[in-house]
Amino acid sequence: MTTKIKVLLAIRQGQIGGGESHVLNLVHFLDKEQFDPIVLSFTPGPMVDKLRENGIATYVIDGKSPVDFHMWKQVKDLLQKEKIDLIHAHGTRANMNIIRAAKQCKIPVIYTVHGWSFHSDQSFLVQTARIIAERKLTRWSHLTITVSDSNHTTGQQLIKGFQSRVIFNGIDMTRFRRDQPFKDIRASYNIPDNHTVVVFMARMTLQKDPITMIRAFKHVADRHEDITLLMIGQGDLDQEVLDTIEQNGLQKRIIRDVFRLDVADILNASDIYCLPSHWEGQPIGLIEAMAMGKAVIATHVDGSKELVQDGVNGLLIDPQQPRQLANAIERLYTDHELREKVAEQAYHLSRERYDAAYMADYVEDAYVTTLAETKPGYSRPSSRQPSLLEENDIANLETQETVA
Repeated sequence: MTTKIKVLLAIRQGQIGGGESHVLNLVHFLDKEQFDPIVLSFTPGPMVDKLRENGIATYVIDGKSPVDFHMWKQVKDLLQKEKIDLIHAHGTRANMNIIRAAKQCKIPVIYTVHGWSFHSDQSFLVQTARIIAERKLTRWSHLTITVSDSNHTTGQQLIKGFQSRVIFNGIDMTRFRRDQPFKDIRASYNIPDNHTVVVFMARMTLQKDPITMIRAFKHVADRHEDITLLMIGQGDLDQEVLDTIEQNGLQKRIIRDVFRLDVADILNASDIYCLPSHWEGQPIGLIEAMAMGKAVIATHVDGSKELVQDGVNGLLIDPQQPRQLANAIERLYTDHELREKVAEQAYHLSRERYDAAYMADYVEDAYVTTLAETKPGYSRPSSRQPSLLEENDIANLETQETVA
C-alpha cells in the first residue's frame, strides 16, 4: 500500500473568511487515499472547530501578532513531529510564519496567493516593503499558485521573474443548491416578507469596506422603506461599523450579526449580495452568492472583475464610492427583470467554472508535481486513479489553469 503524502496546510487565522473557506473546501475534496491533510492555523476559531469535527488533524499556534518570529521553533517542531512531506501555505502571513522552518527541514512549500498584500491605496513605503516581501516569499516557495488571472498578471508586473500557476477558487456546489430546504432566516431576524434584503457577508475589515456599504445603504433607506440590510461578519472594524450605523440612524434598518456557518441559508433569504472590496484575490463569498442565483454587486478590482461582467451577470462599481453603490442597489431593487437576468447568468457561470472538486484536482496535481521535482526518487503513485481532468471533457475550463 502506497504511503500517503502528508500535506500541512497553513493559514493565518481560524475565523471564517475567503482563504479559510478555501482551506475547508480543499481539505474536504482532497483524495484521502493519496493525501493526509493536516491544518495549522495561527489563531483559534470556527474553521478550526469545523475541521476537528470532521476528523482533520488541526493545530493552533497562537502568536502575539499575525507575523511572529517566536513561533518558528514551534512550527519546526510540528513539521518534524508529523513528518510532513509538503507544505501548502495560504496567504502572506501564513507563509512568513512557516517558511524558515520549512527551509530548515528541507520541506518544499507551495504558496497560494489569496490576493496580494500590496495595494495601490498604500503609501509608497508600505507598498514597496510588501512587494519586496512577496518577491522573497514567491522565490523561496517552490511553486506559487494565484487564484485569479488578474493576481497572476499583477505579480508579473511588479515582481521580476514572477511565475504562478492559476487555479481558480471553488466551492462545494452540493451546499449551494437552490432546491434544498432552508432555514427561515427572515423570520429569525423579523424581516418582513415584502422587504428586499441586501446582504453584506464578509469580515468587518478595511479590505471589505463595510463603512462604504453602510453609507451607500443610507441613501437607499432614505428613499425606500421596504428594504433591509443584513450585515454578517466580524473584524477589527466592528465598533466603527456599529458607530456608523448609529450615526446614520439606521439601527432599525440594518441587522448585524457575527460570523455564521449557515451561509446558504443566509443567501437564500437575500435578494442582492454586495461586496464593495478595496481589493480581492478571488472572493469565495461572491462565488457562493452567484451559485445561489443571487444578483451581485462588486467593485472593479482584481478577482471580482473576473467573476462579474457588468450588466450581464451582476453590476460593477468603483471602490469607495457610496453613491455608485447606492445607485446599483436601487437599480436592482427597482428593475426586477434585470435582477432576475443577472442572477441567472451568475448562477450558470459559477457552476460551470468554480466547482471545488475541479479545484482540488488541480491542487493535487500541483502537489505530486512539486514532490516529483523536489524529492529524489519520488514518482507519482502508479495506482493513482484517473483524475477529474482525465475523466471529463473540460474544453470549457481550459482557462482554469495558466502557467507562466
